[in-house]
Amino acid sequence: MTNNPISRRNFLGLAAGAAGAAALAACGSDGPKAPGTGSTGGGGGGSASYWSLSGPPGEPVRKAAIERFNKANASTKIEELYFQNDAYKQKIKTSLGANQGPTMIWGWGGGGLKEYVNSNLVEDLTDWFGQNAAVKDKILASSFGAATVNGKIYAMPIETVQPIVLFYNKKVFERVGVQPPKSWGEIMALVPKFNAAKVAPFSLAGQSRWTNMMWLEFLLDRTAGSEVFDRVFAGEKDAWSDPAVLDMLTKIQDLVKANGFQKGFSSTTADSNADQALLYTGKAAMMLHGSWSYGIQTANGGNFVKEDGLGWMNFPAVEGGKGDPSNTVGNPGQYLSISSKATPEAKEIAKKFFSTTLVDDDEKSGWVKSGGVPVLKNSDSLFTGGDAQFLKDMAGIANGAKVFAQSWDQALSPTAAETLLDNIAKLFQLQVSPQQWVSAMNGVIGK
Repeated sequence: MTNNPISRRNFLGLAAGAAGAAALAACGSDGPKAPGTGSTGGGGGGSASYWSLSGPPGEPVRKAAIERFNKANASTKIEELYFQNDAYKQKIKTSLGANQGPTMIWGWGGGGLKEYVNSNLVEDLTDWFGQNAAVKDKILASSFGAATVNGKIYAMPIETVQPIVLFYNKKVFERVGVQPPKSWGEIMALVPKFNAAKVAPFSLAGQSRWTNMMWLEFLLDRTAGSEVFDRVFAGEKDAWSDPAVLDMLTKIQDLVKANGFQKGFSSTTADSNADQALLYTGKAAMMLHGSWSYGIQTANGGNFVKEDGLGWMNFPAVEGGKGDPSNTVGNPGQYLSISSKATPEAKEIAKKFFSTTLVDDDEKSGWVKSGGVPVLKNSDSLFTGGDAQFLKDMAGIANGAKVFAQSWDQALSPTAAETLLDNIAKLFQLQVSPQQWVSAMNGVIGK
């Protein structure tokens, strides 16, 4: 099985699209809806509309779900449209602003969903999930975080989960004569040992910026728990000024100063998979990356994965830290919301789709066959073959997480996310101090 190597990044622009849609919605037209696409349900009598992204591995599974629903519900119909990533971002922005959007709004939750909620574009599904507890119980509880705004649920988690994990090269560890780290202190103790063996302790695609962000997300969680970033997400003034943030930022720069990453890491890009190659060729010992990395290692690493060269684990604890070691970060799912502008009939069709087809066994099987770990519980029996252990472990991390936090640049507004990524790059390049970083980020809270 392989995963799309840029699966996480394909959808980051959705938050930007949502922000634009929110601005347009304020002056949206009440004019006629486009046939098959309007949020009145598209095409009239007994229909609802669904838009999403085209291309493998997702489109075939999405199309199969709609085909099953339409076949089982002869008197109703879901009309589907698929777009390439950039085209979707533009289309969803303009259509929602003109009241011509789909019944079901596909997205990534977090900051984009929050913009929809603030502009009253999506339905509050809290009571519906309360009345359909059996449906909610089929979905990993940890996936609901990015679907929740101000304590209320505005989207249904769908498709797959993609936690970020610490990968390591077992052969390099064996050659150097060391064991995988169980704490931050052990990570720092391993750095000089790998450097002495002329192996980069960690591979990092620093030019891509979001890869650097993974380090901050885990270190802050392990040091202080999820509460600090929760306050940032909530827009609390000066929330980044928590002492745990300075501690986390100092640890990051300590790792950089100790030569924890390959030489020239700030020029390495993730899109080229150069960071992945450093790990499977043994030029780096470890790499913090999304679970989709497994598919890249399998596809590009020759016999590396097949010969049991790849190891993985959840991020280790920080000594004295308050964070729950079961917590993870990454992509807790993809999300479907229901347009608040849709007709009652279209909304009911969407809810029936939510409660039947999207939680059935075929849906679960389809995502596993595509190389993903479904957001649906009890998928383990479907994990077979050479990838079974990895898929089981990823499902275990996602299901066992007390908190499955969404990646920060997806959770924040587009403005705050860009400032975040810019200052993270400067942090790793030692161009800003921890205090300067905090000041910069406090300046865009709530923007």
